[in-house]
Amino acid sequence: MKIILTHEVSGLGTAGDVVDVKDGYARNYLVPRGLAIRWTKGGEKDVEQIRRGRRIREIATIEQANEVKSQLEGVKVRLKTRAGDAGRLFGSVTPADIASAIKDAGGPDVDKRRIEVAAPIKTLGAHQVSVRLHAEVAAKVGVEVVAA
Repeated sequence: MKIILTHEVSGLGTAGDVVDVKDGYARNYLVPRGLAIRWTKGGEKDVEQIRRGRRIREIATIEQANEVKSQLEGVKVRLKTRAGDAGRLFGSVTPADIASAIKDAGGPDVDKRRIEVAAPIKTLGAHQVSVRLHAEVAAKVGVEVVAA
């Protein structure tokens, strides 16, 4: 099935790309989550608009990505959340929570879709997350989760 990506999907492409995927992957995963739309001749007109929006938001060069990476790695991120007696959180820390904590700590504005959490953060303490800034540049950010 031919689809148009509306967001970046790891291993598949970036927003505005027209790709061929298996029918079930598109129908059951990409389209319901809003990551893609079905390709049509009318939808082809939207591709340029999506690409124009992507160019505005993205970090264009590796030098810019390395500059943002150095800013991110220099920021001490503390995230206050509710936790039980044993140090387990009520719920988990989301990429949106991490993005707002980075901004509150004085770091650069980071899109929550670029934050990759290896395993769900459900305990207090220090954790590492990766921020994909460019196709070739990723920053490791330390997040300290403390009880509120």
